[in-house]
Formats: sequence, structure tokens, C-alpha cells
Amino acid sequence: MVKTIKEHLEDTFEDLGEEKLRKFKIKLRDRKPENDKQVVRQATIDKIKDALDLADVMVNTFTSKDAVPVTVELLTAIKEHKLAEELRENTRDVDPVGRPGPSAQSDVAPVGRPGPSAPSHGLEVMQPQSDDWQRELQVTPCSQSFKNKILQENGQEIYEVKDKFARTRLALLINNRDFNDKAMTRRGAERDEENMEWLLKELGYQVVKYTNVSAEDMKKAVKKFAEREEHANSDSTFVVIMSHGKRNAILGVHYTKDNPSDTFPVDDIYNHLNSENCPALRNKPKVILIQACRGGEHGRVWASDGEPDEPEEIEGDDFVHKEKNFISLMSCTPETKSYRHVENGTFYVQYIVDVFTKDAHKDHIEELFRKVIRRFDSSDMPGSYRQMACKDRASLAKLFYLFPGL
Repeated sequence: MVKTIKEHLEDTFEDLGEEKLRKFKIKLRDRKPENDKQVVRQATIDKIKDALDLADVMVNTFTSKDAVPVTVELLTAIKEHKLAEELRENTRDVDPVGRPGPSAQSDVAPVGRPGPSAPSHGLEVMQPQSDDWQRELQVTPCSQSFKNKILQENGQEIYEVKDKFARTRLALLINNRDFNDKAMTRRGAERDEENMEWLLKELGYQVVKYTNVSAEDMKKAVKKFAEREEHANSDSTFVVIMSHGKRNAILGVHYTKDNPSDTFPVDDIYNHLNSENCPALRNKPKVILIQACRGGEHGRVWASDGEPDEPEEIEGDDFVHKEKNFISLMSCTPETKSYRHVENGTFYVQYIVDVFTKDAHKDHIEELFRKVIRRFDSSDMPGSYRQMACKDRASLAKLFYLFPGL
């Protein structure tokens, strides 16, 4: 007789043992729900006495259809990779009531080993920086007294931050997860998108978002964003792009070996947002965050001494610097790879969210970037994997404080 999903879950939980079962229940309690119906409260957790009770809760909360992928997610979080894989395989051809059904590929990928071989420009998958990492509930707010003190002591050296009730801050967020070449699917990128959008909104920015776009569409999106009238009443902007990448370009979703032209040059971001093409953001901080590989090396050499860029020209008519007030943080150094976990997302986004959440209330942007880079320097990455974020084309003339909450 074919077992039901619930019976397979019972078998899995029986194999966990008492200590692992306790850890599983903690992860279940702390899991961020997709909707109110998927909340498992502490009172419910306390009533779970054995594997049978836990299977009941999983099926009743998530339905038989979704209970397996959620269980696999939590099993991997407590490092029970073998049980997770066995559960996935045992339920692959079973429908919710136990009848054999068509073979289906689970959306939850095995954790702890790479997926299909990806081209050298793609992000590699790896263990997360921390199985227990979760973002805070909110960005630490800045106090009015701290802002007043900083402005009084060093106001001439700080970019103007408009009152939040009078400004219209905009941020652009582009995330490519699903590519024509299925081997290039950026599993876990949805977590990065969710975390980054949350952070930008917490910092007071309205987020203009695009998902799974070509290089041409990226170019149009950046150009259209630069033309937004709201920038006139803003004090700054963020542009965040997450995708596969090359040395100086970001890949569109149609990129393949047969179609290598679907690439968006990083230079185009600066060109569209510079003083000439985006006068509304002239003399205002423009923060560029790019999560993408910049080559195929593994990053075992942590430093890069590339040739300096040629100085930018200055506009002839009004003598305004064509490119100024930019600062960018790249996810890796030139010619190296950037790493992503298939469920938890990238080190880069996790570190940015963590640092900005805890320290943006007291540090200016370059100090925040230094702390992100420091996290890479001190992180315990497995094996010979190495990654180092780096600032690029920084031309801020003053200090940029975000003063979150003010």
C-alpha cells in the first residue's frame, strides 16, 4: 500500500530523535510565514509530544501539498541533509492522499552540494554563512539628538538629508533569478530580493522593482528611473542590481553561450545617473549595489591592484563634474566569483542587511561599507572559497548619513 504524505512525514520525524525534534520545532516556530494561515504559534508547538503530533501540525498548517518542501527546508536548517533528501525522494511520486502521481521536481534544492554545473560567469552555490541568520524586525532608528549633534559638529561635511515628510526617496531594485538557460537559475535570489526590498523600505525609499529582465530592459529601467520627477524632492537614491555577471557587465535573462550579447554594461548605470543625464540627482548621493560575479576565479587572492580608471571629463558649459557623488559596493573583486546559497541567498545581501540594520543609525555610508567588507574578511567560508566585496568608483565629496526614521 502506498503511503500518504503524512505517513512519510511521521517516519521522518521518528528518525530525528528527541534532540533533533526539539531543534526542528524551534525552527518551525521561528520560520517566517508566507501568510497568517501558516503561523505556528508557541502554544501549538508546546502541544507537540511526538512525531505523529508534528506530522499533524505540518499537514494542517501547510496542507499536504506544501508540507514536504517546508519540512525539507527546516531539516536542512538543522543540518539533517540526508533525511531531507530521503523525504524528497520518497514523496516525489506520491500525491497528497497517497496515490502514485506524475514525477515532480521539488522547488527546494538539496543544501550542501552544488546543483547543475553552471558557466564560469554564474554564481556558485554553497553553505550559508549561518543557518540561524535572520534579519532583525526593524532597522535601528536614529535619535534626533544624535542627528543634531552630528550636524552641529560637522554639518558642512555632511550631505543634506531632507525631512522625511517633505522628501520622495526612490530606489531601483532589479533581480534576475530565472534565466532561459535553466542551469543558470539563481536559486535563493528570491530571498535576496525580499531582504533588500525590506531594507530599502526601512530606510525610507519607495522601491521601483523589476524581476527577470533582459539587458535591454535593464537599460530602459535605469534610464526611466533616472528620469523620474520624484528625484527633485529626494536627497539620495539607491540602485540595486542582482544577477549573473562578467567583469564589467550584468547578464540579462536571455544570456546563453549562443546569445552572449544580452549583457548590460555597468558603466550605463553611471551614465544614466550622472549630472548631465539626471540633473535632479546632481550633488546628491547615489549608492550603487551590485550582486554579480565579475569573473571565474575563486578569489583565493583577496586583493586586486587594477589600473586606475581614466579621470572623467568635466562638462564644458557649467563646469559641473559629470560623475560625482557616487559610491558603489560590488559583491566581489574583479575577475572573481560571488557566492550564493540556494535557499538563504547571498553572503553579500545578508551582510549588507545585517550591518545597515544595526549600524545605519550612527554610521555614514562609507563606514557601513567598511563594516560589510570587514564581515567578508572575517567570515568563515568553507573550504577554499573566498569572496571580498569592494568599493568601486567612489566619488562622494561629503559624508552620507541615512538617519533612519528621521
